[in-house]
Amino acid sequence: MPKAIANGIEIHYEEQGKKSDPPMLLIMGFGAQLTLWPDELVEALANHGFRVIRYDNRDIGLSHKFDGVKAPGLVKMTLLSKLGLKPKVPYTLADMADDGAGLLDTLGIEKAHIVGASMGGMIAQHFVSRHADKCLSLTTIFSTTGNPKLPPAKPEAMKALVTRPDSTDEKVLVEHGMMVARTIGSPGYPTDDERLRERTTASVRRGFYPEGPTRHLSAIVADGDRRGMLKDVTVPTLVLHGEDDPLVPCEGGRDTAASIPGAKLKTIPGWGHDLPLELVDELADAIAGHAKANAG
Repeated sequence: MPKAIANGIEIHYEEQGKKSDPPMLLIMGFGAQLTLWPDELVEALANHGFRVIRYDNRDIGLSHKFDGVKAPGLVKMTLLSKLGLKPKVPYTLADMADDGAGLLDTLGIEKAHIVGASMGGMIAQHFVSRHADKCLSLTTIFSTTGNPKLPPAKPEAMKALVTRPDSTDEKVLVEHGMMVARTIGSPGYPTDDERLRERTTASVRRGFYPEGPTRHLSAIVADGDRRGMLKDVTVPTLVLHGEDDPLVPCEGGRDTAASIPGAKLKTIPGWGHDLPLELVDELADAIAGHAKANAG
């Protein structure tokens, strides 16, 4: 698997499609490896005529780990944020955006279409704010603005996401991963058990690193409200969101679209906080269509 030094750290990435095609950078979310982008979606985007690059964020998968770096507790961070204070965290979402920009630099790519899912959408928002000269378009998928007035995640979805498995036994890790996927997934498009078990097992075997998501979460909480930053974004933007997302309610997508000048919004009934096979073609068509309309 290719690796690159980007923003001073080692980032692992994968590519699909012709190197001569327009680049598209996929940024995954909280605690998630690049493999959470379904191969079928990556292939569909490549077939639309894009050089598709997906990578492991810092602190997850096969990328650089910040071993031993402590993040403040969730209660303390939440309290400080409510008081309008910025908690000191190991790194920020802006730092993670710089990782993606550094990866493009290392690959010799001047401009790319930026696609971010969940926390990856938050990172992508910083990317287009900090590195607009590198961006042809932005697509955010089930992400949000950090607006504190938006509806929160459903309690069962948040609990599933932040609860650690009971042990590091592979069977326990797989069952835990499947539980999380079912809890936050699409009620209208439930994943086949066999496929879910196969994908979850492959993910566990590729990399299990529970400390990374703790630092990811601290970066999210510390980031706060991004609406002030988003009002100055000039990159053409598409917002995709499920109408039945239990983790990041659809209002987060609507608020994102309302906060970025000229942004377009597409919501899908029955879609939760995952990328089900049944929606691959619809999502690929939407992402590719937006990118082709803003080819630069």
